[in-house]
Amino acid sequence: MRACDEDDSAIMISIMTVGTSRSEKTKYRLAQALKECLKTTPLEEITIKQLVSSCGLTRQTFYRNFADLNDLVQWYFNIILDESFRQLGSTETVYDGLVRKFEYIHEEHLYFSAAFRSDRENNLRDHDFRMILDFYRNLIREKTGSLPDDTTDALLEMYCQASVYMTVKWVLSGMRESEKTLASLMIEAMPEKLRTLFVRLQLI
Repeated sequence: MRACDEDDSAIMISIMTVGTSRSEKTKYRLAQALKECLKTTPLEEITIKQLVSSCGLTRQTFYRNFADLNDLVQWYFNIILDESFRQLGSTETVYDGLVRKFEYIHEEHLYFSAAFRSDRENNLRDHDFRMILDFYRNLIREKTGSLPDDTTDALLEMYCQASVYMTVKWVLSGMRESEKTLASLMIEAMPEKLRTLFVRLQLI
């Protein structure tokens, strides 16, 4: 079936990131099946039965790999996030990582438009915020040997919330700005204290 076709160009993101274990390939098939289902059905209306039937798997197989559909959506998003920022702090900057993240989201616009519209508990917007906040906190700790102080952490939390808001707005409004334009705006919107820290750590 088309939903399980591993020649799909979007699947290359996961090939670079996830490896080749049987479990990972199964997760991939389910992600591809979900993308096909989203072409005709809103995320909130897709059932596990519909999903697994579209790619020849079983409900038991789904629940061995994911807790629910949100878990599947977030797994795929994590792949994009990991791949986007893989070289951050070594050969690339925050700007480079943001551009790549937005390029991947643009390529998978149907998938992420549906996911960002969802208001389910533990939705992708909340997950994106938690992921990028933890990512930046851990990156600062790796670079400085300690977590950010309370003031810096509060600024970081507000910045990440605003970044997610702008990402969701960009996706749901048709992605009119280019990926580079959006990334540049997010760098320019960084609070001065954060910018100074990121410059010192050679992240921007």
